Amino acid sequence: MRAINLLPRDDVRRGGPQKRQWIVLVPVVLAVLLTAVLSAMFLSASGTAKDKQAELATLQDELHAIPTPDASRVKTQTALAADKQARVTALSGALSRRVAWDRVFRELSLVLPNDVWLATISAKAPVPSSAAVAPAPAAAGATVAATGFTIDGYTYSHPAVARLLSRLAVVPDLVNVQLQQSTITKLGTAQAVHFVIVADVRRPGGGQ
Repeated sequence: MRAINLLPRDDVRRGGPQKRQWIVLVPVVLAVLLTAVLSAMFLSASGTAKDKQAELATLQDELHAIPTPDASRVKTQTALAADKQARVTALSGALSRRVAWDRVFRELSLVLPNDVWLATISAKAPVPSSAAVAPAPAAAGATVAATGFTIDGYTYSHPAVARLLSRLAVVPDLVNVQLQQSTITKLGTAQAVHFVIVADVRRPGGGQ
């Protein structure tokens, strides 16, 4: 009869307990490492949060240190700004209705013929359309006075007066140029033509 050995071999007996120890130790080591990593992450996040809180507290202190503007001063500054804007608007409106008389007289000097000399010049700014008042009707036989631009002068002939009228008609700032009077008169020993020409001054902005 053959004998059978039922006892485990020596190498099996020696290796079995060691394998069981590794199986137990590996999860423990992993748990310890995971705990260490999580703790490091928590400490880092906690430090960052504390830094942010300190920065927020510093900014809040700086904000509280800024003085609050005085309500009365703000009200005064607002009133001054409104008054300044009103003055600028009024000045702009006045300048838009202003007649550039220097330009008007310069244009007149450019078109005035050499054989014409002026005795008097009467100029009056046009009245804005919003404030215009209808003129009263003139009495029968009365001479209508010019309300805008009047030149009184002399020349040597009636054709010279006509030439002056044609030149005045091209002056941009004068409209409704009309001859009011043209008569022959004596100046000392010479004979001359005395004329009176009236016109309207064009309103600023292109209106008549």
